[in-house]
Amino acid sequence: MKKKISAILFIISLVFVLAACGGDQEENSAALDPKTVSSQLTWDHSLDLEYAKEFQVDYYKEGFALISISDGNYFLVVPEGAQAPEDLAEEITPLNQPLQNIYLVASASMDMFASIDAMDSIRFSALKQDSWYVEEAKKAMGDGSILYAGKYSAPDYELILAEGCDLAVENTMIFHTPEIKEQLEKFHIPVLVDYSSYETTPQGRMEWVKLYGALTGHEEKAASVFDAQVDAIREVSEKESSGQTVAFFYITSSGGVNVRKSSDYLPKMIDLAGGTYIFEDLGEKDNMASSTMTMQMEDFYAAAKDADYLIYNSSIEGELSSLEDFLSQSPLLEDFKAVKEGHVYCTSQNLYQDSMELGTMISDIYCMLSDKENDLTYLYRLK
Repeated sequence: MKKKISAILFIISLVFVLAACGGDQEENSAALDPKTVSSQLTWDHSLDLEYAKEFQVDYYKEGFALISISDGNYFLVVPEGAQAPEDLAEEITPLNQPLQNIYLVASASMDMFASIDAMDSIRFSALKQDSWYVEEAKKAMGDGSILYAGKYSAPDYELILAEGCDLAVENTMIFHTPEIKEQLEKFHIPVLVDYSSYETTPQGRMEWVKLYGALTGHEEKAASVFDAQVDAIREVSEKESSGQTVAFFYITSSGGVNVRKSSDYLPKMIDLAGGTYIFEDLGEKDNMASSTMTMQMEDFYAAAKDADYLIYNSSIEGELSSLEDFLSQSPLLEDFKAVKEGHVYCTSQNLYQDSMELGTMISDIYCMLSDKENDLTYLYRLK
């Protein structure tokens, strides 16, 4: 009996300990108040974001800007000629303008820098020249103003340190090799992780251009290019819906089918273009951060064989040149309604890198659904 009572008391005490630990964790993860990060800074206003949820920018009367990322990292953009406050909260990393030697690993961000005329801020690339579809990046690497400094998992530390690096802009792939992030920070190179891929709307992804505008001092240009894309999306979305169903996918080298979860931004692009994503509830109960999932071809066939249109995503496995190439991947594909009706399309490989052209892509989907094939930019029909 005494042993049973002791066991019960132990369990109760353990519950209290775990509850206390949970409370400490919650308290430690509390966000900083941008109004009180330093006694030397006078908060002025927050950047007005319409769609993005994964970052915030706060401006101060002294000309500083605080960038807050959803992962709990903070960066203070220090105006040229100024000094970071001495009493700045230790969680905040100062970034001194002008930023001229960025190591850009997040390839989808390159088009954002190009769109706001801030290419001179980038000195290092994680892609080689022939891997870029952004013309400004390809040209800059050709003339030597941007240097190849190794891929995200194997940076050329010697080059980066010799040239000097103000900031590394990574994508979330860096979390597969956390030792790289730690090493960069040991070399006193700040690491900002781009979470634009976590945004659930195309507008939210593109609104990250405002973050890069704040980093480089191109806020007005960033707002202008973003507004232009939002207007383009609004123009298409206000047109009458076609009600036709669309599957967006690619077939992996192992024969699986990679599809987008219904909460992802691409299904929302299809919806904005007047279509209906064929997987309306896919992954809704899945709390994992990944926006895609892979299913067996048989399961894909059962769910998507009656889709009105098929869009093959070429950004991973490469572009297809013909319908024959498409059909060679599985004998089941011949039975799809869209194949029989000639409604199979492929994306061009520059779709992912042209991150500030999502409005154009939505317009493409609308034109596809409206049989306006001559007006397509990022899609082409497989024949």
